[in-house]
Amino acid sequence: MKKESLALCAALSATILTITSCSSPDSEEASSPSSAEASNAHAEHSESHDGFEAAEGETEVAELPPRILLSHKNGLTTLDGETGETIDSEELKVFLRLSDAGDNRHIMVTKGDSFLTFDTGRITKPHGDHKHYYAAQPQLLSAAIEAPHAGHVVHHDGFTALFSDGDGVARIYKTEDIGKEDAKPVNTVETGAAHHGVAVPLKDGSVVTTKGTEDERHTIQHLDPSGKLLAETTECPGVHGEAAAGNGSLFFGCEDGPVVFDGTDFHKIDVSAYAGKGGYQRSGNSAGSEESDIILADNKTDKDAEFERPTSVTLINTEDYSAKKVELGESYWFRSLARGPLGEALVLTTDGKLNVIDPESGEVTKKIDAISQWKENEEWQQPGPILKAANGYAYVTDANKQELVVLDLLGDQEPQRYKLDFKPVEMAVL
Repeated sequence: MKKESLALCAALSATILTITSCSSPDSEEASSPSSAEASNAHAEHSESHDGFEAAEGETEVAELPPRILLSHKNGLTTLDGETGETIDSEELKVFLRLSDAGDNRHIMVTKGDSFLTFDTGRITKPHGDHKHYYAAQPQLLSAAIEAPHAGHVVHHDGFTALFSDGDGVARIYKTEDIGKEDAKPVNTVETGAAHHGVAVPLKDGSVVTTKGTEDERHTIQHLDPSGKLLAETTECPGVHGEAAAGNGSLFFGCEDGPVVFDGTDFHKIDVSAYAGKGGYQRSGNSAGSEESDIILADNKTDKDAEFERPTSVTLINTEDYSAKKVELGESYWFRSLARGPLGEALVLTTDGKLNVIDPESGEVTKKIDAISQWKENEEWQQPGPILKAANGYAYVTDANKQELVVLDLLGDQEPQRYKLDFKPVEMAVL
């Protein structure tokens, strides 16, 4: 873990629920300039603000407001992250999925054969050696990106990849261009056939992407910006999902143990010690952290189960390519995994508890009472509990009680519980 950044995160998150800039002007305590110097500095700062005013509908704020977007059967609802109050509602009576676009402002809304963009109204404007923050009314933008059977959204290294399962095409955008009317992809990767896939863009313009068909998929490729093959593995049957570790390595779930890409080569992880019959071990859902080189993933080992409800998770070390099984004693589902501010592995289990796991030791260090007891739905599209984590807090929805619960992961604040007038299906927290 990165100790310096963890200490800073802990200090900030224990007192506020907002995201602030670390690039502030020098403190007056550091040096006391003369009156003339101070006057000149003020004049320069004032002059630099000429033409730099809030646009229509924007209000300048000292710090960005946390906002939570929830999807449900009637559409989208945006909540104020500090009060739980509703600040926007959009009516869309279709099944919607939500994915963070990566710019701390926009959320990609997957709707059938298109990607929509939702603007949460959290606006950052760089200005010389500092930044200005603005709040605006959230809104669903009108422009849609057509994509047959729109699927996974992945933001990584300043790029955002939109994968369409219906044609196996990944469209790569600069993350900073998301939400712009004239946004165009900087790269389009055609994998050759329709399949339920995923693509991860890298800072050098290359892409790590799956390759397969509707009947089978077991290949992951690293392609340069022109599409030239740089590296490949065919040892990932049923490849599904991805996660990034703090060291930059990428994780991909398979049905016989996961694969890790170190930036150059692919590494197969040995899970034979706890795999099921025929070596089956599926880890198709995962969560990474910038503060840890260890990936949290689910652990399914019964290939013949119609509805497997595992009670253990897997921790994959992307440095030494080892894996560790952690028994929780209760089951969970694919929306139960997240990471805490210090890299903790977080799992919401069916007893309503939030399990906090030390990723290094695999020890369950805490079990926090979060929501009411629940059972996994047979239809995954139906409302169920959702776990997200951001800025030192865990956000958990309780579909049974129609509540949003906010848990302090760094301090001892009492949980905040907000009533909802709908049952959430998906959630995004910025």
